[in-house]
Amino acid sequence: MGDGDVESTVALLRRPEAYPDAPRAVAVVETHMSWVFLTDEHAYKLKKPLRYDRCDFSTPDLRRTNCDEEVRLNRRLAADVYLGVSAITRESNGRLALDGRGTPIDWVVRMRRLRAEHMLDAIITSRRTAIEEADIRASARHLAQFYLTAPPDPISGPAYRKLLEDGTRDDMQELLRPRYGLPGDRIEALARGQIALLEQRASLFDRRVQADHIVEGHGDLRPEHVCVRPRPAIIDCLEFAKDLRVVDPVDELTFLALECEHLGEPRVGMWFLDAYRHATGDEPPALLQDFYRVYRALRRAKIAACHLNDPTVRDQERFAARARDYLASVDPVKVDVNRAPV
Repeated sequence: MGDGDVESTVALLRRPEAYPDAPRAVAVVETHMSWVFLTDEHAYKLKKPLRYDRCDFSTPDLRRTNCDEEVRLNRRLAADVYLGVSAITRESNGRLALDGRGTPIDWVVRMRRLRAEHMLDAIITSRRTAIEEADIRASARHLAQFYLTAPPDPISGPAYRKLLEDGTRDDMQELLRPRYGLPGDRIEALARGQIALLEQRASLFDRRVQADHIVEGHGDLRPEHVCVRPRPAIIDCLEFAKDLRVVDPVDELTFLALECEHLGEPRVGMWFLDAYRHATGDEPPALLQDFYRVYRALRRAKIAACHLNDPTVRDQERFAARARDYLASVDPVKVDVNRAPV
């Protein structure tokens, strides 16, 4: 799809008359990788024709494959949200249409629209919406049941530890770039503590693999992806990179708890972890949770810092401050080889 087709497709999807439900208006949200077009009741996601190290959306066939995968994977936790894949077609008169009778030239993911005020991040940060523990725990049970029934991934213990070590080293290397101006001593202390734990307490991680606790999970479990009302749904998993979805549920839930804490509500993450423990009987050692908390803080700091490489980002200091906040929110994991990992 050339630049002209991209512009024409975006122009089509901006028009209310393009949709079968004749919405009153269409709102558009643009991200680095897609455009999302919001009608009264639905959302349509159009992938940008881009290629990155981990994903390739550069051709219509690749975009269709990715759309199909996005629907398949997200139906695991949001079956009634992901409705299917629709075609952008070129009709006999040369015009484009949504699900027309002509030749498909591109594809969009079609979803039921969720209300922003029903998402967990909005509920936490809104002063007008009370945090109802019963609602949160219903979402937590929905997620815990998913982990309980997810088949274990066939990864080995050494391969899982290497995945974690490689991720830690990559994050450290990026965060230490001088242009970010981040505290190098602290970054190295955090990363070195992680690597030491992986080396000196290998059994802590190998037991997670042996107990079938490593599964194909969500991959990006943040509060803005958790719909609490009127019924639980978890959306927007990382469909394009399976290696980022191969996780310990305790890792994902610790990540969610960290994000809830950064929004100002540490109780919410604990409710999710409690629901997981109750559903699965899994009681993860505190040392393991400490490791995952630092692991995710380093990753989130790196993601924030990488915004500083984009000259189009206006408020760069906001992202620099966010990276510093993540680094300051955790301490290096202390490894005592004589202490049991409990």
